[in-house]
Amino acid sequence: MIITRRAFTTMLSLTGLAAVAGFSPLRFISDAMAQSAGDVAKPVSLPDMALGPKDAAVTITEYASMTCPHCAAFNEQVFPKIKKEYIDTGKVRYIFREFPLDIKAAAGSMLSRCIAKDDGPKYFAVTDMLFRQQNDWVVKNTTETLTRIGKQAGLTQQQVEACLKDQALLDKIAADQKYASDVLKVDSTPTFFINGEKIKGEASFEEFAKKINPLLKS
Repeated sequence: MIITRRAFTTMLSLTGLAAVAGFSPLRFISDAMAQSAGDVAKPVSLPDMALGPKDAAVTITEYASMTCPHCAAFNEQVFPKIKKEYIDTGKVRYIFREFPLDIKAAAGSMLSRCIAKDDGPKYFAVTDMLFRQQNDWVVKNTTETLTRIGKQAGLTQQQVEACLKDQALLDKIAADQKYASDVLKVDSTPTFFINGEKIKGEASFEEFAKKINPLLKS
């Protein structure tokens, strides 16, 4: 589901975010993207949040939604193994890109961006926390819980509210999501690209290793 004008305005009234997230309606983005579908590595509107060296032999790009339980399971069970085996050893550059399936996911992604600024490791740490506390902030009071998480990370109440009202940031997330959908044909989460090759769904560490290891030898 792309966060469109209609979906956005409808979901605001259902999530409890309306009191804090005083967004104007999301401007619908209709311009066709000119980039090739193979140009996965190039960021569109927002700078990439990444771990690992830029010159690594292998680049993995993940598209995920902060409210996706399969993404949370991958984050907990598989990603730490990839990080230990490949990212921390300098073999892989890992890029995380937002693909929000609903307004709560968009709010979570916005909070991660606001807390981390341009700090990749900090962004991954906040995203990990949001995934691990997914049941709390998705199922329960979303605004209250996101505010608490933001304060734990050093933001004030006012900074959290300003973050969730940042229309420009939301538009950029929506633009990147539209590019991923229209050009890269991402239609579910999680979706991964390993040096441009698409993998859909919650793959195991062993499946990733089978794809990564031959690329390291070539």
